[in-house]
Amino acid sequence: MGSSSDLYNLSNGRKKKFTWSYLLCALIVALVIISHFYYNQSININSLYNSNSVSQIDPYPYPYPFVDAPSQDSDQKIIVTFPAGGLDSNKTTTCDYSKGEWVPTNLEPLYNGTTCGTIKQGQNCVVFGRPDREYLHWKWKPQECDLPRFDPNTFLNLMKDKHVAFVGDSLARNQLESLLCLIATVSKPNLTFSGGDDNRFRKWHLPSHNINVSIYWSPFLVKGIEHSPDRQNFNTLYLDKVDERWAGDLSSFDMLVMASGQWYLLSAVFHYEDQVLGCHILDNCTEIGFYDVYGKALKTAFQAIVQRRRSIEHSLDVFLTTFPPAHFEGDWDKLGSCSKTKPYKAGEEVLQGANAEMRRIGVDKVDEAQQMFKEGRVRFKALDVTELSLLRPDGHPGPYMIPFPFKNGVSDRVQNDCVHWCLPGPIDTWNEILLQMIKNNRAT
Repeated sequence: MGSSSDLYNLSNGRKKKFTWSYLLCALIVALVIISHFYYNQSININSLYNSNSVSQIDPYPYPYPFVDAPSQDSDQKIIVTFPAGGLDSNKTTTCDYSKGEWVPTNLEPLYNGTTCGTIKQGQNCVVFGRPDREYLHWKWKPQECDLPRFDPNTFLNLMKDKHVAFVGDSLARNQLESLLCLIATVSKPNLTFSGGDDNRFRKWHLPSHNINVSIYWSPFLVKGIEHSPDRQNFNTLYLDKVDERWAGDLSSFDMLVMASGQWYLLSAVFHYEDQVLGCHILDNCTEIGFYDVYGKALKTAFQAIVQRRRSIEHSLDVFLTTFPPAHFEGDWDKLGSCSKTKPYKAGEEVLQGANAEMRRIGVDKVDEAQQMFKEGRVRFKALDVTELSLLRPDGHPGPYMIPFPFKNGVSDRVQNDCVHWCLPGPIDTWNEILLQMIKNNRAT
């Protein structure tokens, strides 16, 4: 670079010394400032990804939200920060995953009936001959945000060295098997224990991250005697006594997912404090329905968790999967079917009646339980899937609960399963939401 006199001579004799030098220096300083600004921005973005366990290669074709603390007005809402308006935007939006609609997607499920070995036979719809595939190509779109696709690696990293337990009825098992199939795409679970009728008590180990996953059969969550052809044709429940088959292992759990409700619709005698409280669908006994007793059972189960975890240092996250509606077109025990092949559109089906009330009771009892235990080591959340499940009458096995039910040209109607869900299928969305709630808990 020339001297100041050189610059003076090149300016056609003008007497303004150092003008070009000043301009050049100013330009260099500006470039340094701009470079420093963008360098710091890139560091901030990377730290956001690292701190929230976001996959660096996200297969989902929508913005991945950065999860923040839950809103103060609802335990079922999650604050998510989107990069709308620029990656340095501070705008946030409240996302209620329970409200939304099903929209078409070209994405294939993460697994199928031949790649996952833990699917219960009656829910392996494609392998059992279901001819349509459209039910596999819908994704849940919440009203206020996008729901990320399930990331198995994120789940594994969050649950490293932990014990995840599912407790409840066959829908709890259905959700568990969905989760195992999603995880198995990157880490194979090894079955380490199996017991009880129909293998209702099982445990798997994931050696890659030292994770234990268990399922405990407990359709009432409280102590109960199930109906049996050789004993009685009704259930007997003790609403003030927790089921020790799962409660006895509470000290070992790090995460607990509970699901119960469908069995409360069946004939039963209800006991409370060593007295018969009433019955449901039984002669010569006071009919008391099932709403109040379901609430009492949840309260008993949650109180047992609170009481037995008070002296335990490590934390426990408890999720109650809210009541998922069935879709029988007719009576379930009179060959009712579920023949629809598409989800309901927005406004086509409304959450009401028993479905709405069972959901409300579950959410209310979760809120009460959270108030009982404020120390922070146990957190209760409602995994609210009732409405999104209501909108998926197409997602059940239907007649394909048995292999190729029409292979012999049978024209008569056959037994349908309109309660459980095909795997893969809509129930995978429950675990997508569950993972977002786990991430949210870790962020608080």
